[in-house]
Amino acid sequence: MLKVVEIPMLGYMKLIRSLVPKLTSEKYKGQYGRIGVIGGSLKYTGAPYFAAISSMRVGADLAHIFCPSNAATSIKSYSPDLIVHPVLDKENAVELIKPWIKRLHVIIIGPGLGRRPKILERAAAIMKLCLDVEKPLVIDADGLFLLNDKLEMVCGQQNVVLTPNDIEFRRLFGEDDLALKDKINRLGDGVVVLRKGAVDKIYISHTNEVYTLPEGGSGRRCGGQGDLLSGCLATFLCWFLQSNEPDPLFLASCASSYLVKELNYAAFQKLGRSLIASDMINEIPTVFSNQFENPEEDL
Repeated sequence: MLKVVEIPMLGYMKLIRSLVPKLTSEKYKGQYGRIGVIGGSLKYTGAPYFAAISSMRVGADLAHIFCPSNAATSIKSYSPDLIVHPVLDKENAVELIKPWIKRLHVIIIGPGLGRRPKILERAAAIMKLCLDVEKPLVIDADGLFLLNDKLEMVCGQQNVVLTPNDIEFRRLFGEDDLALKDKINRLGDGVVVLRKGAVDKIYISHTNEVYTLPEGGSGRRCGGQGDLLSGCLATFLCWFLQSNEPDPLFLASCASSYLVKELNYAAFQKLGRSLIASDMINEIPTVFSNQFENPEEDL
């Protein structure tokens, strides 16, 4: 049985704020983060957009989306700030994407990917390529679907964060406590699981503990919030890995969970049940500034 431990966010937020890089004219474009998103499909064009644009709104300099060609035009129309590569449905997709992998700091795999076998096959090959070169990964949505029968792909790897909701978590790890503990331990110390829900939870190998984050947000659970979290998480992960602070995956998970809950709360105060994910994106500048850069008071 895993022991439940509540995360003291007061102390952690002070540390997290100190790790957010200060803006300076001495940096050049790309040094605050180059994020990649592997995802999108004809049906699901919003998910990769939400992940990519939230990574930039938090502070990444560049965001690339690698998607099928039939999704590219829609995604391009959402924002001129995103770099869209319509390659995921091409036979040589892996070779086309490979040169970009080394240029990116963190890659998100899964938002809006869909379940087409050929696309999933290519996404799995890209995931393996990233793991082979130890590229930091955030795996969400249909990226997690890939791991249902292939969890061993990430076992023993470094700098990987899985972000399942409750249903995805049970598919990956089952319902039995002993089996859950065994599977979490098999992941290894370089893989963290951020389980999304009314109360987000973080699972880390070999600790025999599950860490619970503060409840927040509102009762409004619109689509797209998980995609926002993956984008925010990718930027925090980029920054915290560069800081040489111990436990960057854990801290990035804490920061992104807290930020998304605060975004939901801020938007809900204005819009109530009319709140949608786009409204939460609009709250990022104010909430991020207040909570991570110039907090008026501690939590």
